[in-house]
Amino acid sequence: MRRLSLTHIKWLKVVIHLAAFLPFLWLLLSINQGWFSADPAKDIQHFTGRMTLKLLLATLLITPVARYGKQPLLIRVRRLVGLWCFAWGTLHLLSYSFLELGINNLALLGSELISRPYLTLGIICWIILLALACTSTLWSQRKLGAKWQILHNFIYVVAILAPIHYMWSVKVLSPQPIIYAVVAAILLALRYKKFRQWLR
Repeated sequence: MRRLSLTHIKWLKVVIHLAAFLPFLWLLLSINQGWFSADPAKDIQHFTGRMTLKLLLATLLITPVARYGKQPLLIRVRRLVGLWCFAWGTLHLLSYSFLELGINNLALLGSELISRPYLTLGIICWIILLALACTSTLWSQRKLGAKWQILHNFIYVVAILAPIHYMWSVKVLSPQPIIYAVVAAILLALRYKKFRQWLR
């Protein structure tokens, strides 16, 4: 298989931007046209949550594809996908905060995050994504040194907790959250050598 060039990576980044941004335009159009159900707040929360999960899984997929497909330059798009994942995760949090609780209910938000376990998992995931987004630059990588990789390994914690958060949040368990959980488990299983080294 032909290796990707820097030009290919440049155009791949354009595709990633479009793939991550166009759903936002569709979301705005759906709100404007009333395409959602009788409970649009829930629909918006689930849509933004699923987008976050899709981008999270895409982020985890890049490394094994780059390794097994012998495409080292593919790693250069991982940061971009991760930042989009954080952006959609923030939209997901804001949609719950504003649409479910109201813009002036920050105290209630804090109470809900503590009292509802599935929300606790969700905010833990968001805090980790925030930390990873804030330290995703080369400057941060040089500044933190070996600690940078330790911090960014917490993406695996998000990969475990986020699907659980999704499954826990739906009232009726459907195949979709299970599929996300299975895909996340497979992507984590591909890293079994790394986890085995940690256990040693």
